Amino acid sequence: MKNDTEILKGFILRGSRNVLTVKAETEEGHKELECRIKGKVFKGHTAKENGKDYYNPFAPGDWVIVERQKKSDSALILSLEERRNIFSRFNQKEAASQLLAANIDLVLCLCTPVSPPFRPRFLDRVLLQADVAGIDAVVVCNKMDLEYDDIDIDERLEDFKRIGYKVIFVSAKTGEGLKELSGETEGKTSVLTGQSGVGKSCLLNALKPGLNIREGKLNEKYDRGAHTTTMSFMVELSPETRIIDTPGVRLFIPDGLRAEELIVHMREFAPLAGKCSFGMSCTHRTEAGCKIMEAVSAGVIHEDRYESFLRIYDDLKGNISDY
Repeated sequence: MKNDTEILKGFILRGSRNVLTVKAETEEGHKELECRIKGKVFKGHTAKENGKDYYNPFAPGDWVIVERQKKSDSALILSLEERRNIFSRFNQKEAASQLLAANIDLVLCLCTPVSPPFRPRFLDRVLLQADVAGIDAVVVCNKMDLEYDDIDIDERLEDFKRIGYKVIFVSAKTGEGLKELSGETEGKTSVLTGQSGVGKSCLLNALKPGLNIREGKLNEKYDRGAHTTTMSFMVELSPETRIIDTPGVRLFIPDGLRAEELIVHMREFAPLAGKCSFGMSCTHRTEAGCKIMEAVSAGVIHEDRYESFLRIYDDLKGNISDY
């Protein structure tokens, strides 16, 4: 290595397929470097994780080794450090897996009771993806300053608690619940995900005033948000507390599991896996002796969670549904 170059280790804050911002410890202190991939290390812009290809090679939270000319604000990425975990989704448009974040401690599943409407089946999918990745997850219900009168919303949120997920109620506008949320995320790297319009940017601005992240507005006609976040990016609330914001999406298709494996990754379904009369070959739709349908009838599995299960199963089979 020449004396005018140095090898550094840093983590990715944000970026596209070709240009990424890496925060590294340099002689000048912590510095954000504009980085490109060196040579053909990641040929075809794919990266493998346990033998699987992703159409984007990196994600915020990834640790990389970079080479730069001393004092320069740019560098070349030489290699990717081994990941502890990844949070991804299946990107239907690209027909490939999409990395959203890496090396995560917590998944924050953001929703709203109204404006845009509460969509628990979206939460079911994000929570499923967290469980598949082995990452803890919390449901965060934002915009609690808005009035709503729908007992089904309260019932579904209570059911998330019943099956073991923590639910935090917040308002980025009034500050309600922010202290509790800050305590939950302190000292962790979290990924924030939710549909467009649920207030991810507003919440980050409320957690750390001065960030000035651009906030979107709801489409009044369709009561849905605009895509103000187009790619994942990391925000540092403190040196040890980081949150990765992800693009708002309408459709979240789980990634990294087969339809036949779904039952063992949904918490209240898993204890019944293989116990139906037709064993693991049961479709849980019409078969006599299906323990899943019996559990739904008995109230052990919420009817809407069961419907979610069936739609996710179809999605994993390639029959993409709208939920």
